[in-house]
Amino acid sequence: MSSEAYHLAVLQVVVPLLSAPLIILLRPRGLAWAAATAASAMAFAVAVMLTAGVLSGIEYRYAVGGWPAPYGIEIRVDALTSVALLVVSGASLLALFAGRRSLDGDIDEARQPLFYGAWMLALAGLCGIVVSADAFNIFVFMEVSSLASYVLIAAGPNRRALAATFKYLVMGTIGATFYLIGVGLIYMMTGTLNLADMAQRISEVADQRPILAAGGFIIVGLALKAAVLPLHAWLPNAYTYAPHIVTVFLAACATKVQIYVMLRFDFLVFQGNLTDHDLQFSRFLMPLALLAIVLASGVAMMERNLKRLLAYSSVAQIGYIMLGTSLLSAAGLSAGIIHIFNHALAKGALFLAVAGLGMHYQGLRLDQLAGAAKRMPWTMAAFVLAGLSLIGLPGTAGFVSKWLLISAALAEGSLGIVLVAVVLLGSLMAVVYVWRVVEAAYFRAPQQAVADQREAPPMLLAATWAAVLANIYFGLQPGLPVQLSQAAAASLLQSLP
Repeated sequence: MSSEAYHLAVLQVVVPLLSAPLIILLRPRGLAWAAATAASAMAFAVAVMLTAGVLSGIEYRYAVGGWPAPYGIEIRVDALTSVALLVVSGASLLALFAGRRSLDGDIDEARQPLFYGAWMLALAGLCGIVVSADAFNIFVFMEVSSLASYVLIAAGPNRRALAATFKYLVMGTIGATFYLIGVGLIYMMTGTLNLADMAQRISEVADQRPILAAGGFIIVGLALKAAVLPLHAWLPNAYTYAPHIVTVFLAACATKVQIYVMLRFDFLVFQGNLTDHDLQFSRFLMPLALLAIVLASGVAMMERNLKRLLAYSSVAQIGYIMLGTSLLSAAGLSAGIIHIFNHALAKGALFLAVAGLGMHYQGLRLDQLAGAAKRMPWTMAAFVLAGLSLIGLPGTAGFVSKWLLISAALAEGSLGIVLVAVVLLGSLMAVVYVWRVVEAAYFRAPQQAVADQREAPPMLLAATWAAVLANIYFGLQPGLPVQLSQAAAASLLQSLP
């Protein structure tokens, strides 16, 4: 590996982290937006180069300050990391590119440099969580991204965002505290924070009860931050009242990064060392995943606010990811990991379309959207196609992950039939709640005469269609995400005895 390639992994964090204080100093506001978008583009380019290296067989390991693990801080990039980095940096780039006009309406000029600085800190924190190979630095970056996310959600003009942010802060702090307690217990018993070293030393611990308790604290804490039902209470209001472009960014990647940490920690550290922990992991998550698919989809069917509808849809889609991973098979893990990628594409496209609608329909209630397809035909067409991907129609990215999930479930025998029935039921419920939006926009007469026939701003519309076309491309050519998810699943299963 060349020296340039060796430093790529750390650049994934350094670029947005160093950009943040510089962006705060930039005036006028257009410069701050341009610099934040450029930094996100660099982060995405680094993620693409890292992915290309991983596909060619390279596993990136970077010793910060030249101190080797387990004594120093290690940064590590493999197939699972690549999937998460593509999702995080891609979501940030697309949201910022699309969002200038929308954010100009939500954030006053004087606060915009601070807002974009906080965005860069959130991006650096999420990337840092993904590449860190030790448990304490994951916590540090978790706090950086969380604190920055609270600022982003509360930055909009809707005062209800403050209450939503407070609930998110309380729940997020509880989740982070649980995680830190678990890490502290493991450090007390093993004396190390490096995940790989931790996995080796846990097997030498005579009294496993503190390790079991640590596993419980860590999984529950991460499940809370990932909004796994019933620990999802913070998510609907946070997504609903945040500025629309912030919702695009967070809905595409924030909860998925926490699921990434859960998979990394549990498979690498616990499942190979604790007796029957794999069964405990599966029995804890599978019922919650099935409940999430059914209950959250049911709530989405009843919602009258478009952003809350899609927020509950996200809780249901997290259920699909957790269902795949709870199968503990290569096929199930691969299906869950590829749904992290594909759901980010679909939900990112949907919330981009919502951001366009939100520039003309302030409340985003379904009754307000009557006749919206006549006023904004390109935006609504993009919403319909992204909705089809969310449902899992053949030819879209959503179909690929649901097909792989059904195939993995059928390998489980009679239990698999029940699981497939729930997956199909969840897809039918998605048809219902997506149809409610389509019916309002296409088949209802507008409540008032439409005098202004403006579409969404060109950059927002271009980004929305780029995300929609990516859904179709990866539905027809799923080779890249399938290869990465299969390699990631194999890597996770390698750590098992």
